[in-house]
Amino acid sequence: MHANNPSRRALLRTGAGAALAAAGLAAGAPAASAASLVTGGRIRNLTGPAETGRFAAPWTDLGIPARCPDGSMLLVCGDTFDGGGVGGPDWRAPVGLRASNASPGSLVIDGSVGGAHAVGLVPEGHAGGTTAIPSDVFTVGSTMYMHLMRGVIYRTHHSDFWRSDDNGNTWQYLCQWPGDQYGGQFQQKTYAVADDGYCYVLSTAFNRDITSGLLLHRVRQDALGNPAAYQPWGYAGGAWAWGNPPTTITAARRWGEICFRAMGGKYAFTWLNMAPLDIRAQIFALPTSNLFATPEQTMIVPTVPGLEVGNAVASPYGGFIVPGSTFADFHIAVSQWFDNQNYRVMQYRINGLAA
Repeated sequence: MHANNPSRRALLRTGAGAALAAAGLAAGAPAASAASLVTGGRIRNLTGPAETGRFAAPWTDLGIPARCPDGSMLLVCGDTFDGGGVGGPDWRAPVGLRASNASPGSLVIDGSVGGAHAVGLVPEGHAGGTTAIPSDVFTVGSTMYMHLMRGVIYRTHHSDFWRSDDNGNTWQYLCQWPGDQYGGQFQQKTYAVADDGYCYVLSTAFNRDITSGLLLHRVRQDALGNPAAYQPWGYAGGAWAWGNPPTTITAARRWGEICFRAMGGKYAFTWLNMAPLDIRAQIFALPTSNLFATPEQTMIVPTVPGLEVGNAVASPYGGFIVPGSTFADFHIAVSQWFDNQNYRVMQYRINGLAA
């Protein structure tokens, strides 16, 4: 995300608490409560001048990790700069950084799409301050998919969808969705690849300053590039069902980044929570499980620079699940930005998640 935008700093501040969504109240669902038994710690910096400067990407964020068909790990990053700090020269978004060893315990960036100079993965000229922010990258069989939010930050004109059949080296355009679909709540998407032939898609508005619901869709894995194939889940006529107009599946709130994955026979959902500021997780049995009643487990808590210890991070965001994680060995990519030379992606191991 472009650091020169003043609202960028505001996103990392806490704000008012969110209210229960109307659909949840209609269903008689209780609010989930935050758990406090989870601990964690930083494993390593994944990006920074020492880690990724040799790829002309010393300053970057997000780093959404996806295991490639060839077994490597691709981290798709957001606004990326060269030079002496954030906002420096050679603005690109998104870029792809690669770790040839995809094991969470050995995740070190040793390459990039573009070689010695990480290139923008899709055309984006940044005219008028627009950018292309990735919200998810994932793999189905031999194909990788990438979802991008396009426009000036927090004014998403549209989101678009891309595919790669060569491990993320080149990308082909598939489709797009208007930024105002479902009142903007279909801008930021994340995909869980299930073993039943579907991908389950969670979505929110892409604006940390406004309250948004969390919507659920499903789409067959052979129809991912067809917007008409996305089937909503909603509450209507006293019941939840596929094909109903979409209604929020948990408490409406101010959302940051979101990540949804099928793993360990269950589903894991992680997100940046804005009020209070932290990074949370929910683990549940089915995509249609009652998230109003599922405990919210806090993984990352905020602190100030100089007082970072354990799972306390200054200006945290992101929180994308690292492929290869298990609930007993859970790794996430956490971003940080609090000044022009502290803008990076870090790897955290989280302990004690109740699965």
